[in-house]
Amino acid sequence: QSFFIFGRDVSQIPCFRNSFLYGISGGIGIGVLTFLGTSRTHLSTHVGFGSFFCGTVVYWMACRYQWSARRFEQTQLREAMRRQAQYEGTEVERDLDLKSA
Repeated sequence: QSFFIFGRDVSQIPCFRNSFLYGISGGIGIGVLTFLGTSRTHLSTHVGFGSFFCGTVVYWMACRYQWSARRFEQTQLREAMRRQAQYEGTEVERDLDLKSA
C-alpha cells in the first residue's frame, strides 16, 4: 500500500524518501544537541524543526539537481547510441570516423 500526497504516489518521486529521512534525523540530532547544550525545551524544539526543514529542502535540491544532470546525460547517451546504430555500416559512419580521428 502506497502513501499519496496531492494524488501522487510518494514512492515514485525521486529523492523524496532520502530527503525526509536525512531531514528528520538531522532535526532530531540537532534538536537533542541544542537541548543538551542549553536545557531550554522551547528553543531546542524550534532549532530542531528549523534544522529539519532546512536539511530536507537543501538535500532535496541537491539530490534533484544531481538526478536531473544524470537524466540529461542518459538522454544524450541514448540518442548517441541510437544514431550510432542507425549509421553503422554506412557512408555517414565512415565520414564521422574520419572527422573524429
